[in-house]
Amino acid sequence: MVQGAPLLKLPLDLYIPPDALEVFLDAFEGPLDLLLYLIKRQNLDILDISIADITAQYMEYVDLMTELRLELAAEYLVMAAMLAEIKSRMLLPRSSEAGEDEEGDPRAELIRRLQEYERFKQAAQDLDTLPRLERDVFAVHAEIPPGHSQRVPPEVDLRELLLALRGVLSRADLFTSHRVEKESLSLRERMSRVMERLHGGGFLCFTELFELDEGRPGAVVTFLALLELIKSSILELVQTAPYAPIHVRLRESTHLEPDDLALA
Repeated sequence: MVQGAPLLKLPLDLYIPPDALEVFLDAFEGPLDLLLYLIKRQNLDILDISIADITAQYMEYVDLMTELRLELAAEYLVMAAMLAEIKSRMLLPRSSEAGEDEEGDPRAELIRRLQEYERFKQAAQDLDTLPRLERDVFAVHAEIPPGHSQRVPPEVDLRELLLALRGVLSRADLFTSHRVEKESLSLRERMSRVMERLHGGGFLCFTELFELDEGRPGAVVTFLALLELIKSSILELVQTAPYAPIHVRLRESTHLEPDDLALA
């Protein structure tokens, strides 16, 4: 496509410059990577490398890149100069006092750099083999369609029931007075009163069953009445979610009238 129109035939006057076609060789991370590749290709030991052979192969690669008009980084030329220096120092005769120790070996610095580079390269390859998110493994995002899952109301714990009672008692203390008088509170009567309030069906908040003006005695009697009705399987406690307000209702299988309870 040229300017939005398909080009089906090449123009007769089309000129392709010689530099338009480039040949790319194996990519190396740097001169140390190239040296390590040349050493491993011949199964040589890094501690006992032949500087003459490695230098010759290295210069062949540099000359090849020059012929193919590939840009050479300065570090490749620095390494070539370093190899030439080591080769020339290896050709010089050594005195008997210098010895054959590592410090007198011109290859010592190059060997140290090659070993360090090989260690970090292997560590990088080991890290690359580890599973990577969005390359080897992918996170799954699945949405549950609405109405597919069924929520089961949690069971009402006795501890939460006592916490709700404590809240009622603390509010009932606000309505207490200093009058000292004898009160007659009947547990059966309070059970009948609770049944009357729940007789119409539906839910009623747990705290709404308490009459705060009766103070602590009235709250305790109402709480005991609720426990007796729950124990008799007449009432049931329901929560829509954990730590949600507690609601009370009659069980569906209950047909006991408040008057029957009063006579019981």
